[in-house]
Amino acid sequence: MGNLRESNLVYTALVRESKHLEPTLVLTAVRLALLSDAATQQFVPLLRVLFHRAGFDASIYEGHFDAVALESLNPGSGLYSFQPDAVAVINSVQALRAKFFQRAGTVTAFVADTLLEIVGSWDAILARDAVTLLQSTYVMPYERMFGNFDRKVEESFSSAVEAINTGIVDAARVRSAVLINDVQHIASWVGRHRWFDDRLWDMAKSFCALDHLPAVARNIVDIVLSARGRIVKCVILDLDNTLWGGVIGDDGIDGIVLNVHGSGESFYRFQCFLKELRKRGILLAVCSKNEMSNALLPFEKHPDMVLRREDITVFQANWDDKTANIRVIQQVLNIGLDSMVFLDDNPFERNLVRGVLPEVIVPELPEDPADYVRAISELNLFETASFSNVDLQRTDLYRAEAERRAEQASFANAGDFLRSLKMRIVVARFDAFHLPRIAQLLQRSNQFNLTTHRYSELECAYLMSSSSVVPLYVKLADRLGDHGLIGVVVVEPEGETLVVRDWLMSCRVLARGVEDYLMNCIVAEASTRGLKTVCGEYIRTAKNQMVKDFYGRFGFTRHSGDGDHALWSLDTSAYESRETFIQPVTEANQAN
Repeated sequence: MGNLRESNLVYTALVRESKHLEPTLVLTAVRLALLSDAATQQFVPLLRVLFHRAGFDASIYEGHFDAVALESLNPGSGLYSFQPDAVAVINSVQALRAKFFQRAGTVTAFVADTLLEIVGSWDAILARDAVTLLQSTYVMPYERMFGNFDRKVEESFSSAVEAINTGIVDAARVRSAVLINDVQHIASWVGRHRWFDDRLWDMAKSFCALDHLPAVARNIVDIVLSARGRIVKCVILDLDNTLWGGVIGDDGIDGIVLNVHGSGESFYRFQCFLKELRKRGILLAVCSKNEMSNALLPFEKHPDMVLRREDITVFQANWDDKTANIRVIQQVLNIGLDSMVFLDDNPFERNLVRGVLPEVIVPELPEDPADYVRAISELNLFETASFSNVDLQRTDLYRAEAERRAEQASFANAGDFLRSLKMRIVVARFDAFHLPRIAQLLQRSNQFNLTTHRYSELECAYLMSSSSVVPLYVKLADRLGDHGLIGVVVVEPEGETLVVRDWLMSCRVLARGVEDYLMNCIVAEASTRGLKTVCGEYIRTAKNQMVKDFYGRFGFTRHSGDGDHALWSLDTSAYESRETFIQPVTEANQAN
């Protein structure tokens, strides 16, 4: 993700770069289909470059010009033979304008017919393939037939476009596989007077000026990567001259610059922005060269401090090297360095982190704190493909985990500690209520993930309704709190073997015995069905090395493959059940 944050999104430079890509350097394949009522030829090289920078080798299918409905409704179209992972639909307001001016009926009917065609194409695609579908919004037109009165007239073109955009968003909300590519936002940011190039539309049917194609391409890449689990999970914050003006150790609580109105308003606004990120599930951490007592003062006593101590999941304030403290934060949270953003006003500290920890995303912060929120927002660092109630509770979940780790130190051995937790586990078949969180976990889990198959919510629904597979979710709670839904296991009987298709878990619950409990369940399931063996697969990714020998630790034998892709098997009669300190409960009884 870090490379995507670069500012060198110049159209001509990207086109040159597209001619010199080295496929051997990339790690992962992705298949993207483009459907549009505008030309996409100039667009494809940019997508390939941006995917390549992010470590993906992109194969891109270009649908026929202005044939979105035809491609989606025809089972024999090139779209379906291409078998994409994601489909991006780009609709241009220029093509819509031509249809609008030629309409025969009312504007209300025009809006309804347009939405019916758009949503009909989605449903046709999703009925055939479990893909991620990216639908663009329409850019608002520049003409206003009624001047400023235009927005009050329901029959105006701008009112029609706004109604269609609203309808697109409303329809996407009830279709989890449909994500919004908000092209209207990009056009508004750069200004519609610069966005449109009517001569280029007339000659080449380009939906915008060439200079702005890279921004739309980056939007698509950001969305696809987020759907595949490439997301920011934590923002690491400096304090002095970042969260407030001045140095708390020198200026004291009354001397730092921070207020709702006036010279410190920029810091107040920045903290409000961060507070909203925390509310949507982004973890906040502090990494400051300070005495801990001084660093905590504003959080505890300053009247205009928006962020409070309880908003910070990990608080590192000392005189150690910041890269060392970031490593501590990473170890406590047990997340990848590439899912962290480091914000610091000091150019030296930013460059140090970039040099020592290149995986961490380190944006340039403007010299004027009044521009902090704007600069960070421009980078679109916090793209996501899902949102659930678990995200709202994420800070509390990690703080409770820190409490568990602190308490563990007071026990003589791990067994006594685990027994004291009084853990309760639910292992149940996928159901509709849990599908959003199940899909989110499948999309985001990277480290404890044996195969790293990415499933959309629609694909999870297929598994749920399938009679041939056993798709299970796992929830864990203990006396200190509820971990929520922390694991997914999918098994399938095949001949005399029970095949583990997928097994992934949140790293927050490792070393609790959950792995042992689940393996006991899997082998018991095989024995109950009279199956002689359990078979599992490991597929290496850049992040799942920790489970490379997972099956071997349970007595499985590797019978084919190597360190990158291996198949393991176990004779069920030879398995010895593992001891755990976990009590099985039903969903209804877990909270008791």
